[in-house]
Amino acid sequence: MSENTPQLHSSIIALISLASGIAAKHPDMGLCQLDKLRHMGIPDSQIETVIEIARHIRDEAAQKLDVAFDEKASTKIVTDTNVDTNSGQSCCSSTSSGQSCC
Repeated sequence: MSENTPQLHSSIIALISLASGIAAKHPDMGLCQLDKLRHMGIPDSQIETVIEIARHIRDEAAQKLDVAFDEKASTKIVTDTNVDTNSGQSCCSSTSSGQSCC
């Protein structure tokens, strides 16, 4: 980064790392970041929101991959008929509690 570019706050970096680890199914599950966030005093409600959005993105990606696989494999198994793999949209739907991940 250049000298004029402001650094992200360490709590933002930890939240990003936690979310990406969950979404990527990383084996460490973001537990290190979770401890850091709690020690920083980040409210559990904010951490829970990040976890919910990350899990939603991970699960939605898996559903879309399953649908695409089933279509290419010409199988009759369809895991979620509500997943639109051909829309061309990069935005995801909301989480079960209504949190937007876009």
